[in-house]
Amino acid sequence: MEWKGRRQSSNVEDQRGASPGGPFGRGGGFRIPGGGMRRAGGGMSFGTLIFLVILYFVLRAMGIDMLQILEGGPVNMPGFEQSDGSQAPRGSAEEEEMKAFMATVLAETEDTWNGIFQASGEQYEEPRLVLFNGAVRSACGFASAASGPFYCPGDRKVYLDMSFFDELAQKFDASGDFAQAYVLAHEVGHHVQNLIGVLPKFNQMRQRMSEAEANQMSIRVELQADCFAGIWGKYTEQKGLLERGDLEEALNAATQIGDDTLQKRMQGYVVPESFNHGTSEQRMRWFKRGFDSGKMSDCDTFSGSV
Repeated sequence: MEWKGRRQSSNVEDQRGASPGGPFGRGGGFRIPGGGMRRAGGGMSFGTLIFLVILYFVLRAMGIDMLQILEGGPVNMPGFEQSDGSQAPRGSAEEEEMKAFMATVLAETEDTWNGIFQASGEQYEEPRLVLFNGAVRSACGFASAASGPFYCPGDRKVYLDMSFFDELAQKFDASGDFAQAYVLAHEVGHHVQNLIGVLPKFNQMRQRMSEAEANQMSIRVELQADCFAGIWGKYTEQKGLLERGDLEEALNAATQIGDDTLQKRMQGYVVPESFNHGTSEQRMRWFKRGFDSGKMSDCDTFSGSV
């Protein structure tokens, strides 16, 4: 995919290196002990003095100047850069290139869906992409990298641990930049569903459904998001950004993460009743349908069979 030199979205929150909880995370905070460690006369106890000396050298080893903190100066955490009061972590050159790629793909989805919504007299509300490492808190709760990329309707954000792409390539044999772009476009597809009312209606209906019924409806939701990702692919092709083999990369990714293929790989057999994203054939077919058509009207997965 030809992406370098193109616009990058500003709707990216880089939370790599941030802690979702614990002593340095939200709700925690590292505090210098006080209260009971002071002498009755107001002086500092020997134990407190020893603690502060140890703390000073520990923080120095982490690259934090305690004297600078006490003097009210700025504090720069190692591996972070400050700009306008915000901190953005720096990763390896490979990670930074991946971040730039994701920001570019997100910008391309913004262009696609802004155009589609405007053509219908509607306004597209752009989602935000949150990059994280290991674990993250969202309006949908706590999630680890093991859960994979996800979209949270509660805060209208897409969450992505970029290490997922290593797993996608190494474990699921789905490498390539357009395969990675497909993953993000799929999650943005869920955002589109949220805006047009599909996700709110599904979440409301799911409360009255059995597990089997909810799984079947979830498949339709996921396949529509695949189809919407295909629409983005169509617009990307029309811009002349696709390279030879890009479409095949996306179709292969859709195939490798189908419910049946995943279950065969993980446990050696399939349980169709537990499917909730669609088979490899379904996912590939609905992405291709959106790619060939470029029309939302051709992504109705809720009428008839899928």
